[in-house]
Amino acid sequence: MDVVGQWIDIPVEDGTTMAAYCARPAGDFSPVGVIVAHELFGVTPGIRSVVDEIAAAGHLVTAPEFYHRDAEKGRFLSRDDAGRTEGFALLHSMTRAGAVADARAAVSVLTDRYAVREAAVVGFSAGGHLAYLAAATLPIARTAVLYGGWLPSTDIPLSQPEPTLELTRGISGELLFVVGEEDFLIDADQVDRVSAALLSAGVRHEVVVYPEVQHAFFWPDTPAFDRAARDDAMKRVLALLSR
Repeated sequence: MDVVGQWIDIPVEDGTTMAAYCARPAGDFSPVGVIVAHELFGVTPGIRSVVDEIAAAGHLVTAPEFYHRDAEKGRFLSRDDAGRTEGFALLHSMTRAGAVADARAAVSVLTDRYAVREAAVVGFSAGGHLAYLAAATLPIARTAVLYGGWLPSTDIPLSQPEPTLELTRGISGELLFVVGEEDFLIDADQVDRVSAALLSAGVRHEVVVYPEVQHAFFWPDTPAFDRAARDDAMKRVLALLSR
């Protein structure tokens, strides 16, 4: 399916403006609009390719620059030590209130400007954490968390003052949690705690653990890349969005 992509500006309630890459099918699109929450490195070409891939499946999709308060428009980072250092500095500058305001603004663009019926969020790593937070605080119908870290802890500002996992009862939609068995950031105990929280809260959910798969398995430009896990994860994401 042909895809039309463009950059848009999204006004946020605190008076800031957040740029976002937006793509849609050339024709009609699904009533489920999608927000893609970027990982540590920002709205990279890889993130934009995911936006295009989901759009090609029939959805209106947007990837906001959640670092917009502290990084110049269009800034994304390289996947190396320097990029990680800058990325963690930007991640630690993001507050929970700011992230929720940004996600709320992105939802409003989908529902008000483009008239989609429901909003969904797909997030990777730090963006997976943001996706879980959005699902727990906003009317999100479907959420896909791909190896979202720090959920049971208060190690990053997004998970403060209380761990984001403690907000699980606020999730009203369906949630998919995908992680590799060998993820250095998310061990088996954390996966069990996420599963238990979702079950206790009565959230309709699925937790998928890929054997012998590492963190960031989704991206071809990483040593952790696993084609089978990546393809299965995307298949599950698209199935979630189509329900």
